[in-house]
Amino acid sequence: MPTKPRFEWLAKAGYTARGVVFLLIAGLALFSGVSGGKPETKSALSTLLDQPFGRVWVGLIGLGLLGFVAWRLAQALTDSDGHGRDAKGVVIRGALLGSAVTYLGLAGYALGHAVNMGGGNEGSGERGLAEWIMAQPFGSYLAIAIGLGFIVGGVVTASKGVMRKFEKYIRIPDQKGILTTICIYGLVARGVVFAVTGLLFAYAGFRVDPNRAGSMSDALDWLSQLPFGSVIYVVIAVGLAAFGVYNLIEARYRTVRGPTKHDVESAIPFRN
Repeated sequence: MPTKPRFEWLAKAGYTARGVVFLLIAGLALFSGVSGGKPETKSALSTLLDQPFGRVWVGLIGLGLLGFVAWRLAQALTDSDGHGRDAKGVVIRGALLGSAVTYLGLAGYALGHAVNMGGGNEGSGERGLAEWIMAQPFGSYLAIAIGLGFIVGGVVTASKGVMRKFEKYIRIPDQKGILTTICIYGLVARGVVFAVTGLLFAYAGFRVDPNRAGSMSDALDWLSQLPFGSVIYVVIAVGLAAFGVYNLIEARYRTVRGPTKHDVESAIPFRN
């Protein structure tokens, strides 16, 4: 049997794991006053650890996220989605590679805590990244550039929903029904949070203060300070739940093209 079905299973397990994580984040965002947890990826996993069979569930999520990392690497390095090698394609594939690195760290965090409950830093990963970047030469300028990248990523994510570009890869049976609406809503909400996180990151670079770099929780807090902020907060928090469901929809309906031998050979640089 070819490896494609196995790779498809990895990708869809990854989408399922990411969907569960975002549903947990949305739950923390909506009930943070009761639970006391921050709506961030690590806090969501830590909250799950306190539930019955929590270590088992977190371990399964960690394994699923490793599948998601494998899929992101296939998208980025072997161009499984066919983005091409022009400027636009390179930028998209670069973002997918960055996503692979991010979820590899989260998978490691989940698996580490599933095996051993102790230790681990639950602070903002964005702040830790900002601290490292600003310690480098011209670090503040690099932080601003990364923040702008987050903003662009947020706009692209939101436009993917508004313009229904996700339908290129997801074959939803009822394309005018509730599932499509959930996909649009989720992508727009995720894009808004992405963009606000980028604003906070760029501001941290401008002030040369890594503590200004915000996490997803900080982005939601910032939104809550706007006029009608409490309404905006709830709308975006519910939207993050919709983004979680969007990932579950991807797990069910997304077209996954596993890398072929030709794809892998083409990805090897300087190959004759």
